[in-house]
Amino acid sequence: QVQLVESGGGFVQPGASLTLSCADSGSTFSLSVMGWYRQAPGKQREWVADIAADGTTNYADSVNGRFIISRDNYKGTIRLQMNSLKPEDTAVYFCWRAGTPDDYWGQGTQVTVSS
Repeated sequence: QVQLVESGGGFVQPGASLTLSCADSGSTFSLSVMGWYRQAPGKQREWVADIAADGTTNYADSVNGRFIISRDNYKGTIRLQMNSLKPEDTAVYFCWRAGTPDDYWGQGTQVTVSS
């Protein structure tokens, strides 16, 4: 059974960096597309970035050039390194794994960017 557990959220000032981690308990982690979504208060959940099994990455325009997604197939983890954080990055960040028939989601971790 797949279980995703995020960590690393927190409160930072604008311009700071923060790294989120997600541990995946599933046995087929190395074969799965993984990624991050976020949901700000009063807004819909939005895609942030994803990484394929071969390491190919994709980023939303709003974070491209500031965020870096990576994976460690031996440890069954993915990370989201967030640099030059802005107040508009404030949201609950969710780890995501593509699944069949349904995708898998973590419980979310809060990131707050404020001065």
